[in-house]
Amino acid sequence: MLLAALYCLLWSFRTSAGHFPRACASSKSLMEKQCCPPWAGDGSPCGRLSGRGSCQDVILSTAPLGPQFPFTGVDDRESWPSIFYNRTCQCFGNFMGFNCGSCKFGFRGPRCTERRLLVRRNIFDLSVPEKNKFLAYLTLAKHTTSP
Repeated sequence: MLLAALYCLLWSFRTSAGHFPRACASSKSLMEKQCCPPWAGDGSPCGRLSGRGSCQDVILSTAPLGPQFPFTGVDDRESWPSIFYNRTCQCFGNFMGFNCGSCKFGFRGPRCTERRLLVRRNIFDLSVPEKNKFLAYLTLAKHTTSP
């Protein structure tokens, strides 16, 4: 099952976005502690004019911290993302992303309303060329240094 998931991940390999969107990594955004970039579709922050989302205050969880935070008061993950931003895009409906410009997983279309059916394939059902391609990607992943 894990191999099938890894195959699907490698098959749909695309470049990834980092933790900080380029639009929010400017000195101005960091000084203002606000990450609400405009959506290109309508030019408004978080696509507000199109009903995609709005710029809102970050609300932190009040749940107690678990053992993954052994250094209370030192680890930035404790109150992520308020260490860097007090206001971010909060997306509505099936929209997601730093500026609400993408569809949530499993949806597509201009309004993110079309369901996208994804079927996980069983690794034992792969043809010989598909298995070879999958194993080649695993080998490549083992021997490639990430930039």
